[in-house]
Amino acid sequence: MKHNQIKEPIKKVWIWIGLVLLVLAIVPWYFPSSAVEPFILGFPLWAFISTVFSIVFCGYLSWLCVSQWNIVEEEEEQMKGGE
Repeated sequence: MKHNQIKEPIKKVWIWIGLVLLVLAIVPWYFPSSAVEPFILGFPLWAFISTVFSIVFCGYLSWLCVSQWNIVEEEEEQMKGGE
């Protein structure tokens, strides 16, 4: 097995930048404390935006797990057995 096939996503800066930006977007710190209106689907705007960014955050994490982690358990087991 070649070493470059195993991905190390924790070392990719763009992943961390995306996570930080999404966490900042989820927390409604950028709305005034008195912001209650307008309502979208029965939610105050800040709650609606927080919910939308929470769903985007979950999708981003799911996409990272599926596309950025290269789990090669069978090859790793073979390497352990051959050592």
